[in-house]
Amino acid sequence: MKVVISGGGTGGHIYPAIAIANKIKESNSSAEILFIGTREGLENEIVPKAGFKMEYITISYIKRKISLHNVKTGIKLIKGMWQTRRILKSFKPDIVIGTGGFVCGPVLYIANKMGFKTLIHEQNVFPGLTNRILSKHVDKVLLSFSEAEKFFKNKERVVVTGNPIRTDFMTVTEEEAKLKYKSHKPLILIVGGSGGSSKINNAVLAMLESSGNNLSFQLLWATGKRHYNMVLEELKTIKLDKNHQVVPYINNMPYAMKACDVIICSAGAITIAEVTAAAKPAILIPKAHTAENHQEYNAEALEKVGAAVMIKEKQLSSDILLQNINMLITDKKLYDSMKKASSNASTVEAIDLIYKEILKLIK
Repeated sequence: MKVVISGGGTGGHIYPAIAIANKIKESNSSAEILFIGTREGLENEIVPKAGFKMEYITISYIKRKISLHNVKTGIKLIKGMWQTRRILKSFKPDIVIGTGGFVCGPVLYIANKMGFKTLIHEQNVFPGLTNRILSKHVDKVLLSFSEAEKFFKNKERVVVTGNPIRTDFMTVTEEEAKLKYKSHKPLILIVGGSGGSSKINNAVLAMLESSGNNLSFQLLWATGKRHYNMVLEELKTIKLDKNHQVVPYINNMPYAMKACDVIICSAGAITIAEVTAAAKPAILIPKAHTAENHQEYNAEALEKVGAAVMIKEKQLSSDILLQNINMLITDKKLYDSMKKASSNASTVEAIDLIYKEILKLIK
């Protein structure tokens, strides 16, 4: 089996791609997998570390208004399509898979025109522009949320599978995780996506400043690498309880999520999939300026089933954040209800469903 996978720009597109690649290798050790991405995207850092070979094309994003940037993007697009054709002609894949981001646009389009089997996976409730366009030119469209079906016309091509996540979320137990992150109070995990969130960080800082160490819970706070030094600087004026943990990034997220009692996070699709796999109540703070405001749609979907509380960035304050944390950790009936709803919303079998669809297309 020879597979090309393309998806990039952000972790939300790359981690599902890697999860799919790992599943293919796990099920078929002789499979050859090639990623196609850009040197500028996060995939250039993450994919090689995951142990997969990568080829690069020249491509850029499109601005939603007339600009010189778009003229340059058009030139890059032509070059990227030529590069894609050369790579695919040489590799001769059995299937080409896209997980979103502007890089997978020319890859999947050219693959379809060359007669290769093609499949895209959409992570969000509100599909990205690239996947909405590609849906007319691929053999199969896989969705994470059933709410996204209405955005695709060719229903016979659409299958709801859920979001693929790391296998550790299925194998790590709460008992193991709590041994790693010991806490004598309810443990609150705070994470603003792979890059962090200044809005969430500022609200937490204000909460700590106003409440001091009179909190009835303990924090495990991932600030994001680019925000970490600023947060440490601000914390110098606050005598922070030594039991609170402030880190730039959490590498062992399955352990952190399984160990905590409540998760405060942004509303990226993969983050939500991981929250529900860990079966934890969440306070979701969708980032306001994401493409098509897709994070708010994601958050609404989880809030609708009773697994989360959503606070929009423009409504976020230290007081509102503290009120919601206290509500969840003191109202046992509400907490248990949300925990159960979170578990019910999980699609831990997503990767198996995705792999089945891949095999169907190849066969």
